[in-house]
Amino acid sequence: MAFRINDIVMRKSYGSDILFRVINVIDNKGVRHYLLHGLNMRIIADAPEDDLIEVSRAKIAEYDRPYREKAEYLLKKIASSKSLQRKKGMVRASWQEPYGRPGKVLHIDGDEEYLNICLDAYKKVGMEVVGVVVKEEEQPDKVYDLLEKYRPDILVLTGHDSIRSNSRDYGDINNYRNSKYFVEAVKNARKYEPALDNLVIFAGACQSNYEALIKAGANYASSPERVLIHCLDPVLVSEKVAFSHINELVKIEELIENTITGAPGIGGLQTIGKFRYGVPKGKY
Repeated sequence: MAFRINDIVMRKSYGSDILFRVINVIDNKGVRHYLLHGLNMRIIADAPEDDLIEVSRAKIAEYDRPYREKAEYLLKKIASSKSLQRKKGMVRASWQEPYGRPGKVLHIDGDEEYLNICLDAYKKVGMEVVGVVVKEEEQPDKVYDLLEKYRPDILVLTGHDSIRSNSRDYGDINNYRNSKYFVEAVKNARKYEPALDNLVIFAGACQSNYEALIKAGANYASSPERVLIHCLDPVLVSEKVAFSHINELVKIEELIENTITGAPGIGGLQTIGKFRYGVPKGKY
């Protein structure tokens, strides 16, 4: 059967393991192929028409439930932790009541739908963020100007990625669909700010070349074991950095544990937090 853009499908050749949204139709010498983006995961793929099956709404809900529940749990846990911190501050004398400024995020995403999901999550955990949609291949050319314009504390470079079919050399950057663009974007961001603790960078998507991203200058990246990462993982990493104190190292094991994908999908380097306390809180 013919599929249309925005149809939700699965690939038979991969055991119908991932939900995809059709984003483009490609005529390859008379054979119709489809370009696919993961529905929950930051993966890009393509497949011929006869490899795809349509997915029912019930199947979509069944597949999405565990990811949605874990994301909601983690976001509620974050909000609850912040509420507890505020209550602790209320027992102090009025002039000692603290306030704070978390790190500001610039989130550059190749997928507008995913970016909007992330912006909603940032809002739920009380973060200051600017979101910009930039295609993965355009991110290297645009990141420097965007950094100059918005001057963030934390930069997220993400979108979709994957290892090309039948590739086994995971060290070769050319075997990835978009890792080379993320790598070049990180390098250009480091021309703007070389110090890892001044500008904290998360970069990558599903199956991205983790080692190349870290070498290029990212503080955190995906994907150490070349697994799929959830669309909200960059938000959860950014939140931990944004609300960790500037005189403390971010607890990296805790950061990884509080992502949806965990250690197989997210890793990084010791990094100083971006949260600044202030006292006293203004009256007006």
